[in-house]
Amino acid sequence: MNRIEEMIKRLCPKGVESVKLGNYIILYTGEQLNKANMFKMGSYPVINGGVSASGFVEAYNEQANTITISQGGASAGYVNFIKVPFWAGAHCFVIKPNSDNLNKRFLYHYIKGQEFFIQQCQQGAGIPSVNSDKIKKLLIPLPPLSIQQEIVSVLDSFTTLIDKMKKEVEMRKKQMECYRERLMSPKEGWTVKTLGEIGTFTRGSGLQKSDLRDAGFPCIHYGQIHTFYNFAAYKTKSFCDENYAKKLKKGKTGDLLIATTSEDVEACCKAVAWLGDSEVAYSTDSYCYSHDQDPKFMAYLFQTEMFAKQKRMAATGAKVVRVSGEAMATFSFALPPLSKQREIARTLDIFEEYIQRLEKLISLRQKQYEYYREKLLTFE
Repeated sequence: MNRIEEMIKRLCPKGVESVKLGNYIILYTGEQLNKANMFKMGSYPVINGGVSASGFVEAYNEQANTITISQGGASAGYVNFIKVPFWAGAHCFVIKPNSDNLNKRFLYHYIKGQEFFIQQCQQGAGIPSVNSDKIKKLLIPLPPLSIQQEIVSVLDSFTTLIDKMKKEVEMRKKQMECYRERLMSPKEGWTVKTLGEIGTFTRGSGLQKSDLRDAGFPCIHYGQIHTFYNFAAYKTKSFCDENYAKKLKKGKTGDLLIATTSEDVEACCKAVAWLGDSEVAYSTDSYCYSHDQDPKFMAYLFQTEMFAKQKRMAATGAKVVRVSGEAMATFSFALPPLSKQREIARTLDIFEEYIQRLEKLISLRQKQYEYYREKLLTFE
């Protein structure tokens, strides 16, 4: 940091000039790709309007180490740096420096720091999209290349560490999946039961996002099951009015709260074991599953391929996927005795706790990166 400050004083005695971004970059939209040509696995990722690859293809139209911005969709405005050859889709902006005075990684870190502003530039009543002209009008500081490279060195040290930690998380998740499938596969002496035989499904009603508060009666909205909660919860992120809660359906300690509506079948039926001390209210588009089994074991069961196969058969809808409580009640599994359920849950908890610790460390490093990015790219 001191070295960079000294360089700025020496090389930029009058301060660092800010220039219009559009004069120093090439910005264009990717190409439309037939979905029939996309696969779950393949040689080159398809980068379109989302945060991650939407599929894979056997060809590419962009080289590695390229900056992209999601042009449309729920993730419009998301800034990414693609390190491998890829296919840029029709909902993806590609950005490249057109000046030898602009370091590509410096450009990426700067645009990433403007991500919130870019997201606020969304327009359109249906599917939100980002206007490229507004991106081009951004002002970017342009210190000498030597200073840019020093800043990149500092910021890349954070992103490299974060990327390594994310890869570690992915590896541990795959390892956990392998153990989970092995531990929960049917064994001799296990009893085959349907979910309807060992419990009951009750659909939520009434609770909307607008009802959520910072204090009051504990509640969980189905959207939060997708975005905030892991496989188990001891306290809620949100609350609702105490009087209004009297009208709502509630789960008790040990119940599963299940988000039964999603944009895709894989995310549908995510379950959270409620382990809090009190009752919890839950929303429409979710079910409460009350049962007499070990709650953590059941939450892990909902993550297995055995569950996923039956879920895919029961799912309805195209744009919005749903699975009903009546359908889930017919799902059947071989279940071990309660003592074995608890033993399996404890084993899987070891993986889950380690993964959660890693994810907390990633969050900490991300905040450090954002702090230094702001500090280093604000030349005042």
